[in-house]
Amino acid sequence: MSTSTDGGGDIASKIEAATRKMELQNPDEGLRLGDRLVNSIVEIVGVSVLSAIVLVVFTNAVSRYALNHSFSWAEEFVQMAMPWLAMTGVFLSVRRGTMIRIDFFFEKIPVRFQGFVAKCGYLLNIVVLLTMAWVSLDFVMLFGGDVALYLGIPVGWSTSALVWGAAGAAMAYMAEFFTEWRRRNGADGNEGVES
Repeated sequence: MSTSTDGGGDIASKIEAATRKMELQNPDEGLRLGDRLVNSIVEIVGVSVLSAIVLVVFTNAVSRYALNHSFSWAEEFVQMAMPWLAMTGVFLSVRRGTMIRIDFFFEKIPVRFQGFVAKCGYLLNIVVLLTMAWVSLDFVMLFGGDVALYLGIPVGWSTSALVWGAAGAAMAYMAEFFTEWRRRNGADGNEGVES
């Protein structure tokens, strides 16, 4: 004899299993070799930057409290590495289709207009990201040669992440835009053939 709590436990375990499967699934499964290679390189850069940030922060904290000595360059390193971490995440989110979006409102639009609205959304994202890349490039050209106080490296090393990340994300959106365009136009063409 099953009770309502057993059913609830069964649903909870199914949700947990589905969530675990989704989290452990390879996000690049089914992609072409070139796409997997690009994503892997960017992922390695992101993981390396995150590992370096964690190592520097942990080492500095231990040194400060255990040895009463802190590294003056540690905070500056973290600040300079953070844009690279953020931009690798943005790029991979766009490439893997996990960028935050609000489907609630999109699904309220009549189906015949959804394709047009989706294409406009992609174009808007591309324009915003290319504008960000252009403004960031201008910033790097003006101030990129300034030298960081403690690390002694050009600030352009850090700020150029905004150029590369925004331009890369814009290109990823362009690829998605053309894929969506071909898919929608192909579906429209097939509907005409079937009629």
